[in-house]
This record gives sequence, C-alpha cells and structure tokens, in this order.
Amino acid sequence: MSAIEQDNLIFHGADWDFGTIQRVYDAVEAIAVGELGLDVYPNQIEVITAEQMLDAYASIGMPLFYKHWSFGKHFALHESSYRQGLMGLAYEIVINSNPCISYIMEENTATMQTLVIAHAAFGHNHFFKNNYLFKEWTDADGILDYLEFAKGYVTRCEERYGHAAVERVLDAAHAMMSHGVHRYPRKKRPDLRSEERREQERHRHQEQTFNDLWRTVPTKGTAAKPQLSEERRRALLELPQENILYFLEKSAPRLQPWQREILRIVRQIAQYFYPQRQTKVMNEGCATYCHYRIMTRLHEKGQISDGAFLEFLQSHTNVTRQPEFDDPHYGGINPYALGFGMMQDIERICTRPTDEDREWFPAIAGSGDAMAVLRDVWANYRDESFISQYLSPHLIRQWRMFHLVDDPDRPELMVEAIHDERGYRRLRRSLSRHYDVGWSDPDIQVIDVDLAGDRRLILHHHVLNRTMLHKDDAQRVLQMVANLWGYAVVLKEVDPATGAIFQEHVAHPHETLF
Repeated sequence: MSAIEQDNLIFHGADWDFGTIQRVYDAVEAIAVGELGLDVYPNQIEVITAEQMLDAYASIGMPLFYKHWSFGKHFALHESSYRQGLMGLAYEIVINSNPCISYIMEENTATMQTLVIAHAAFGHNHFFKNNYLFKEWTDADGILDYLEFAKGYVTRCEERYGHAAVERVLDAAHAMMSHGVHRYPRKKRPDLRSEERREQERHRHQEQTFNDLWRTVPTKGTAAKPQLSEERRRALLELPQENILYFLEKSAPRLQPWQREILRIVRQIAQYFYPQRQTKVMNEGCATYCHYRIMTRLHEKGQISDGAFLEFLQSHTNVTRQPEFDDPHYGGINPYALGFGMMQDIERICTRPTDEDREWFPAIAGSGDAMAVLRDVWANYRDESFISQYLSPHLIRQWRMFHLVDDPDRPELMVEAIHDERGYRRLRRSLSRHYDVGWSDPDIQVIDVDLAGDRRLILHHHVLNRTMLHKDDAQRVLQMVANLWGYAVVLKEVDPATGAIFQEHVAHPHETLF
C-alpha cells in the first residue's frame, strides 16, 4: 500500500481511541447521509464494557430502567454463559430515542466499531425515525425522560410501601406485558414527556370514573341502588378490551393509585417495544443492508484496508448465515439473513430485472433507484406486509423454500406449496403469517364484569387454528390477573366461529397480596 493510500485510511490496525471513533463516524456519516440518503436522529455513541453490556442485556437494553429481580436473574444467566464461552455478546445495542443512543463494546476492534456505527447509528437509527409503526406508537423525544421518571417513581414506591409489595405488582404486570398494548391507533400519539406532570390529574379523573362505575354495586346492609344499563356499564369499562393491563389500571376496584401507576409504566414500556416485535426482519435487514453498503463503499474509497474489509466480511457472513434445516445450529429463519437477502433482492429487481421480476413487481422492476424504493419500503411496511409483498420467486428458489403442513388429524406431512406460480403466492402468504402478531399472540379480551353478582371478571380467548393455551401457564398468569382485579377471574377458550367453549380457567385472588 502506497503512502498516499495509507494516509487515506481512517484507522490503522485493530487499536482505536476516541479520535479514531470520530474519524470513523464522520466517514460513515458522509456515505450514509450523503450517498444513501438516510434520515437519522442525532447520534450519541457510548463505549461500554462487557459487564455493562451484560447489564444492558438483563434490562432489555434500556438505560435508566427500574430494578426488578428478573433482570438480575438474566444477568447471572448471561454472565455465566459468557464466562464459560457458551455465548458471545452483541457488538452493540441501540436505543430508539432522540438522540439515538448506540452502545458499543470497548473490546471491539476498530473495524468492528466502524461496522456497528454503520449498523446501529445509521441503519437502525434511520428505521426508527422513519418507519410508520415507530412514528405512530413510540415517542423518541420523550422516552429517556419517561424512563427517568419511571425509575424514580418505582424507587419512591419501594421506599414507602416496601420492596415486596412493589415487586408483586411488577411481577403481575410483567406476566401480562404482551397483553398490555393497544394494537390499533388511539386518539393521539403517546406524549411521554407529560406523564409526570399528568400523574396527579390522571388519578383525580380515575377516582371520578370509579365512583360513577362502582356506586351502583350493592353492598351488605344497604339497599340496592339502581343498576347501570348494560350499554352504559360496558361504555364506562370500554368493553370489549384487549389491552388487559390498561383495563386493570383503569377499572380494578381494589388497586391503590401507586399500583395503577406501576401498571401504566409497564404497559408504556410494552407499547414502546410493540413496533420492534413487528419489524424484526425489516429492522435488522435495513441495518445489515446499510452497513454492508457503507463498509463496501469505505473499501472502494480506500478508507479501510483490505485486511479490515476481510475482517468485516467474516463478521457479516456469520451474522447473515442461514443454517440448513438439518444443521445442529438451525433455530428457524435468521431475521438478519432473510431481511438482508430481501433487501439485496429488491436492489437486484430495481437494477437488473428479469422478465419474471417485471411480471411480479411492475412498479419497481428496472426503476434504477434501489435506495429510493428501499427507503419507501422501510417507511411503510412491517414484517408481515413486507414479506407478503416483496418475497420474490427468485429468492424462494435461491433459499429452496417450500411449505409443509403438519396436520394433527393426518398421519403424514403434506407438501402444500412448491415452485410454481400458485406455490410462490401460497408460500409467501404462509411465511408472512409467521410474522403477524395477530396470528402468533393469543387473542384474549376482557368481555364483561358481573357487577350485580360476585363481581367476577370474564375473559375470552378466541382460539385460532385449534391452538389452546398451555394449561399451567394460563393458570399462573390468570392468578396474577385475579390478584390485581381483587375478585374471581374466568377465562373461557372460545371457538370464534361457533362460540363453543373448549375450556374454562378460573382463578381467585390471594387476599394477602394486594
């Protein structure tokens, strides 16, 4: 390598310092923003140790998080596996916030720091800022302030009411996090910055609602007051309601204001992660495609050496590897591999289309501007719709995909989709459903409350594809619901087509808990 080429390099060797990080960031930004047209939040890069990365793992990657015993359990598990060499650590963790925070490991080489800055600080950052789900459901401007408020609030509750009492509420709330989200748009986007200020106002409003709702319930030794009409009662309770944490926070008659606020904190965090559950393939595919383009461009411009580029390619190949079904390391479809493969395939369709591509994708085939198409895809799709729209016959053949049906009523497996036009459409429709939370998450809703009787809470699980709840798990979680509600809870597993009841679970509250 000539002296001029040496001078053009943004780093030499594996070692780095903070000056190196600044040069790397500037070089990556010039390509990401100037050439790829990425639109990102301001970046905040933080260097952390392996132990701090383990701690971030334990607290689901969130800074300023409140304390809970489950985080310590996860930390001990991950630390033991890491020390024994049974697992590695992520090179980075990125937070959907404004500014976007990227944690990078101090043990990374200079090449890996370049890779993770391209991947996280620009790839993930662009996706967070522009995808419609994150715009609709998350408040990047307010999340850090809200986490600070939440941590302080939980700490104050522990000091006033005791660690055990707070832990019981958190345990119950965490058990229902997947049923603590609004799946459909509300009247307004969450404004997390205002949560602390609105806390007292919310409590006053809730007390008025509870008075209106519960004043009609008969009590011992008093004459029964006129009952609410069914329509009025269901309107006050917002029934049916699929966000169980929201319902309990608003309507559980025995909870104290501090307990309601903790339920609210947990469901706000659950809502924050809801878009990430729906965009794993797209988010990782976007970040992986961006880092591949950026690192390749840095090498073409002579800003990283051949050795550094080979080091990058080794890491990149490991991340995007898709083991075969009979490989000991097979664990399903690798979201990095599928996302990156589909992004590259869209680039191919835009720049080098075949006749088949023109038939299947007439709007983008041969358009020539792959980045414009990809930016539009990253902004307007989630995993389920992305796969159902853009999984091409070419990629299906390349990955050798086919569709097997394992029907419990049949003694043999059935191949339902092969490599023909009908099979391609059926296969991508079937694969897309694997990424649809409407199919993967149980549909459980609060249906009614027996105010005139024993005040039991009635929930329905609308059973899809004859997939019942695991009996023991359902009973444990239902017990948590009963403890929060304060009265008996009934969960009926119902056939949505006929209304037939397959199974019924009942839980009664433990009076000593709340």
